[in-house]
Amino acid sequence: MRERRQVCSRRPRGRMWSPARCIASHRFPTSRCRSAKSAALLLAGTAATGLGAWRVAPSAAHAQVAPVVAEQSSGVDAVLQAVSPVSEQVAWIGGHEGVVLRTDDGGERWQRVPAPAGDSLQYRDVHAFAWNSAVLLSAGSGPASRIYRTDDGGMSWTLGFLMDHAEGFLDCLDFWDESRGFAYGDSFDGTPYILLTEDGGTTWSRAGPEGLPAAGQGEGGFAASGTCARAGEAGQGWIGTGAGGSARVLETLDHGRTWTAAEVPVATGSAAGVFTLAAADGRIAMALGGDLDARESVSANAAVPTADGQWEPTSSAPVPGAVYGSAVAANGVVAVGPPGAAYTTDGGASWHALDGVSAWAVEFAPGRRVGWAAGADGRVWRIEWPEPDGPPRARPASPVTDWQMGRASPP
Repeated sequence: MRERRQVCSRRPRGRMWSPARCIASHRFPTSRCRSAKSAALLLAGTAATGLGAWRVAPSAAHAQVAPVVAEQSSGVDAVLQAVSPVSEQVAWIGGHEGVVLRTDDGGERWQRVPAPAGDSLQYRDVHAFAWNSAVLLSAGSGPASRIYRTDDGGMSWTLGFLMDHAEGFLDCLDFWDESRGFAYGDSFDGTPYILLTEDGGTTWSRAGPEGLPAAGQGEGGFAASGTCARAGEAGQGWIGTGAGGSARVLETLDHGRTWTAAEVPVATGSAAGVFTLAAADGRIAMALGGDLDARESVSANAAVPTADGQWEPTSSAPVPGAVYGSAVAANGVVAVGPPGAAYTTDGGASWHALDGVSAWAVEFAPGRRVGWAAGADGRVWRIEWPEPDGPPRARPASPVTDWQMGRASPP
């Protein structure tokens, strides 16, 4: 997704728009540009195909519990598009203008991390393994789509992948463990563009077409929050797609070697489909998206998996246009977009607004009680669900010192 501050080129003759590459406004996206990520949980059902149906059922004690939201200072004004918490203290954020941020104290301080390629790239996905180890995905046409890895807190980066096709455009990635992961990009040759790594993102190779379903005309991903790819347990993984009339979830059961496709009942169109997948603990919870061409109205934007590996609609999240990012939290699923944010505790049967949050991306730390949302103008929000018997916990001081210079290791 590009921004209004950038010039969206006219369509070259003979080529189709890829609607998941550009958003014309930070807050109100349109389709004129190219393409534009606990005790209270009750887990119910697992599909025979491995597409686990994860429903969140409220209890009398938790149905009315709302999260505490606090905006934090990031120190930047760029669009922030990806969040990856390592713990309730350590998290990474990626964004435009080469911005990479990290905190080691729960967000009290966000520090700028040295990033590869200066300020020329848009880091639309980040997967952090530790306070000093992360993989970055930049999105853009052709060689602007790249994947880097650092193991020294950003003091140095290894280029693991550079897009070598002019029409290629990476959207999102995720990892099963510290070695195996996958990335997804827009289709340009009739086959879904899926990359695989077995060395933590240091090198990547494209999945063979023999194990993939055919791609729809113009089908791709929405590089909005880095959550169109989700890794599950025992080699399961999911990719949400859209554009060109498609709205599907691709699923693998063997660490990405083969994939199948299922239609998802959300809005479809040239700039519509599945934007984001909410998953946790190895299970898929919800697919969300919408329609960038209907930016002032709420489209059919939410679906949940069924026991037979298919998808069924649920009530739409109250986010006009499209839901950009989603995540499973301690007491439900959170959905965010530039116009606003909401959460559900009952699998989408009802939604509650998260006032003041207008984010592109959201993600929660292990334990699912503490997370962050990030969006335009460098805005960052810490979201915390209270403990069952009291207010949010006080955040302990971090033992990490001088990490921003890459000279210290956690004790």
